[in-house]
Amino acid sequence: MGTGIEAFVAGLPKAELHVHHVGSASPAVVAGLAARYEGQTAVPTDPEALAKYFEFTDFAHFIQVYLSVVDLIRDAEDVRTLTYGVAEELGRRNVRYAELTVTPYSSVRRGIPGEAFMEAIEDARKAAEAELGVVLRWCFDIPGEAGLESAEVTERLALDLRPEGLVSFGLGGPEVGVPRPQFQPYFDRARAAGLHSVPHAGEATGPETVWDALRFLGAERIGHGTSSVQDPRLVDYLGEHRIPLEVCPTSNIATRVVERIEDHPIKRMVEAGLFVTVNSDDPPMFGTDIDREYTVAAGLLGLDEGGVAELARQAVRASFLDEAGKRALLGEIDGYLAGWPLRR
Repeated sequence: MGTGIEAFVAGLPKAELHVHHVGSASPAVVAGLAARYEGQTAVPTDPEALAKYFEFTDFAHFIQVYLSVVDLIRDAEDVRTLTYGVAEELGRRNVRYAELTVTPYSSVRRGIPGEAFMEAIEDARKAAEAELGVVLRWCFDIPGEAGLESAEVTERLALDLRPEGLVSFGLGGPEVGVPRPQFQPYFDRARAAGLHSVPHAGEATGPETVWDALRFLGAERIGHGTSSVQDPRLVDYLGEHRIPLEVCPTSNIATRVVERIEDHPIKRMVEAGLFVTVNSDDPPMFGTDIDREYTVAAGLLGLDEGGVAELARQAVRASFLDEAGKRALLGEIDGYLAGWPLRR
């Protein structure tokens, strides 16, 4: 389990707000799916070979590899297997609540009926809560690289076939060459239907993309927001309005958005008073998990156990969990911290 902060983090009850559905598939699940479709995919069937496959040269290469894994999800059984497997991994890390970013367009365009997709994720969600104690909620994500058609399909699936666990509407994929303002009508309709706005922004591009997410998409949280600290006016705005940033340190290194972990702007974010949460993004693809991300953040920020517990509370406060659920999870974190010296 490790010692000190690592041991503390391992048992800490957590919420995770920025973690992708397909990107969270364990090596065993990905290898199993690759074997099922052997001869039809470049994805390795050997879990060890996947580690090398998941070495990215830049953000564009990451998207290419990510989409090759997406292509392995070809029927509702695959969707259900993937989703429950993700919940098992989250449970092993003591994640009590997670908002999983799901891209239904990718599955529907591959021939999975929308109704079957919804049934598969909801069946897995209910089983995960009953059997694992892991509460899952969905963010339906537009894959920006697929253009406005994908936005239209994602909106239709979200609003016409709205699953019980759906809480938010997002925008992912490459930022370069994919202007945020064009997606405003889709976000307007999703927000009018009661969904929260949580687009990616300022990851592989500058602060202007974050401004666009705020101005045009009504962002309530920002996925990544890595470049936000480059604009003092934006820092002031994010701080004044208490807009949470979903920070994923190892992801930013893996996709070469940040060159070295020592250069990651999370410390500048915290020192500027920004509302920072820590997340894992696509953990197996980046050779990480939420425990490691908390440990990395603790090192970068110089946190002790109390500071790490406060990071965990931040994620709960920024979540779309109901108020009773927030109180319960915050109480669990407080109880864990209070009892920590006795646990060692």
